[in-house]
Amino acid sequence: MNIYYRPIKNEVSTFKSAAQLGLPVLLKGPTGCGKTRFVRYMAEQLDLNLITVLCQEDLTAADLTGRYLIKGGDTVWQDGPLTAGVRSGAIVYLDEVVEARSDVLSVIHSLTDDRRILSLERTGEIIQAPKTFMLVVSYNPDPQNMRKRLQSATQQRFVSMTFDYPGAEIESEIVSHESGLNIDDSKRLVSLGQSTRRLQQLGLHQGASTRCLINAGLLWNSGMKPEGAIQTTLINSLTDDLSLREALETLVEDTF
Repeated sequence: MNIYYRPIKNEVSTFKSAAQLGLPVLLKGPTGCGKTRFVRYMAEQLDLNLITVLCQEDLTAADLTGRYLIKGGDTVWQDGPLTAGVRSGAIVYLDEVVEARSDVLSVIHSLTDDRRILSLERTGEIIQAPKTFMLVVSYNPDPQNMRKRLQSATQQRFVSMTFDYPGAEIESEIVSHESGLNIDDSKRLVSLGQSTRRLQQLGLHQGASTRCLINAGLLWNSGMKPEGAIQTTLINSLTDDLSLREALETLVEDTF
C-alpha cells in the first residue's frame, strides 16, 4: 500500500536522519494536520513495521510493556506494544503522548537516551533496542491548557519537528487527492478552512483541520450539497457556541 503524503518542508530528510542515528522524534502540531499520516508514510519509506498506541489517561505502563496472563492453567508473559516494537525493531508511535500518565513517560525515558534500553521490572529483563527501533511521539500543543504540555526535560530528549496546516495551494491539492473533489471546489473548501482558523482570535478553540476539509470533500463529492457537507463536518464539529456558529455560517455564505 502506498501512503499518500505531500512533503511540506524538510521533514522527510530530518526524520530519516533521526532514524539512521537512532534518535527519538517528537511531532508537534494542531489536530488533523497530518502528523499520523506522516509517520505512516515514513514507516513505509523506511520499510519498517509501525505500531501505533493512542495515549489516554487510563493507559498504564503495564499496558505498554506487558503483563503476566493465565493461559490454560499456566502463567505466561505477554509483551505489550512497546516491548513488541523494541524486540522487533519497529517504529513505535505514541499518539497524543501528553494524555499519558507519568508512569508511561518514565518507562520510555531509557529508550530516549544513549542507552536505548527497555527495562521490564516484572520479569527482570533488559532489552537492548536494535538499530531499526525508533520511538516517535506526538501531541497537539494547547496554549489554553497548561496541563496538556510536555515538560521541558522530556521534550529535550527528542528531535522535535513542528507541523502546521500547509499553504493554500498544497492543502487544496491534498483535499482534492484525498476526497476526489475537483481542485476548484477543493480550493473553496480550503479558503473556508483558513477563514475558520482566523476565528480563533474570537474564541473558537480550533479552526477546521485538513482532516475536516477532506471529510467535507468526501461528502460533497459523494453527491451531498456543499452546504450540508460543511454543516456536518465543520460547523457541527467545531463548536456548540451559538455566536460562533453564526460566524461560521456567515463564512460559508460568503464563500459559497
